[in-house]
Amino acid sequence: MSLKIKRKTLPEDHHSLSPTYNNIALVYNNTGDYSKALEFYEKSHKILEKVLSPNHPDLASSYNNIGQVYNNMGDYSKALQFYEKAHKIKEKTLPPNHPSLAISYNNIGKVYNNMGDYSTALEYSKKDFEITKQVLPENHPDLAFPYKWFGKIYRSMKDYSKALDNFEKCLSIRQKALPDNHPDRATTYSDIGDVHRLMGNYERALAFHQKALNIQENVQCNPLDCATTYINLGETYREMKDYSKALTYFEKGLEIREKKLSKNHPDLAVSQFDAIELITQRTLISQRVSELLTERAAQFGLSFDDISITHLNFRPEFTSAVELKQRFLTEQSRQANVTAAEDDARAADLIGKALDEVGDGLIELRRIEAAEGIANQLSKSKNSVYLPHGPQMLLNITGAMQ
Repeated sequence: MSLKIKRKTLPEDHHSLSPTYNNIALVYNNTGDYSKALEFYEKSHKILEKVLSPNHPDLASSYNNIGQVYNNMGDYSKALQFYEKAHKIKEKTLPPNHPSLAISYNNIGKVYNNMGDYSTALEYSKKDFEITKQVLPENHPDLAFPYKWFGKIYRSMKDYSKALDNFEKCLSIRQKALPDNHPDRATTYSDIGDVHRLMGNYERALAFHQKALNIQENVQCNPLDCATTYINLGETYREMKDYSKALTYFEKGLEIREKKLSKNHPDLAVSQFDAIELITQRTLISQRVSELLTERAAQFGLSFDDISITHLNFRPEFTSAVELKQRFLTEQSRQANVTAAEDDARAADLIGKALDEVGDGLIELRRIEAAEGIANQLSKSKNSVYLPHGPQMLLNITGAMQ
């Protein structure tokens, strides 16, 4: 019976409407429409609360579903609240090695990982794994999930060798259990690619991300998984200093996340920052260094005739300040800014090598006419940003507005 017919023939809180609402919510959740998913999961839950006992297993499942949506939406405190409600019911009604408890441990571990509490996340993931490996055969598809989350947690903890080992175990199981074009294989390829990027293995990173895209762009999958692969590719190309390709992939990922995520979702903020910071940072650097380094070169006995500007990594204070100005960039100027910056390909490396020869260098920025907002922002922090090459290469903006 369809939902329309049920609504016409049954009272709104009839118990048979609950699974229908739940199924509709599941579809919305799988397609990334989390606000709609939450709406229908809550309708289902209200009915269940009226007709079931407080410790009924179906109520635990309902709490779990709502927690999953909040986790997907980036509201981790609410996700944890609902996951823990589900877990309390399961602890009261299930034996200690029940597979559903393993899922519950895994879900709670995910949230702690997303909140940055990696030690607690690892603790819950280990509880999940202890149960899962007892109740499943060695290469069961569901064994891939604990390995996946171990990989994510170790990646967050910057233990990249352990992260890679666990992602590869996850992939090994999925290669045996799933078809070649399964979306879960794609997400694992992307995870492995991201670890290779973090380890500096850029060509391997690109190869794994491309494997992921070959699946994600040709089969129906969660578009947010595809967005993550685009963002990972953008990060890889950025570190390879191919800024044009980096921007292309950042914008592809941003386009999907803007459609699918709420405005305050952390992943959306990261995507916006990745794309616009890439442009803004280059433009600001080009202006500052072009105006100031040449006139200060004599202090260091350096010649800047052949020096140009490349990618520089700044302290978080500077990056945050740059982000405040990013909205002033127009769409039309984006590619031009990146291209202009790419024309200056060698500055940081050359400056670093030169200063290595003459000792520590302090470049004082006395005139930053176009950066009042940045100077004010940084004046509240530590007033300094470091370049990646050479010993203590410091851009000190103290007194920049004097």
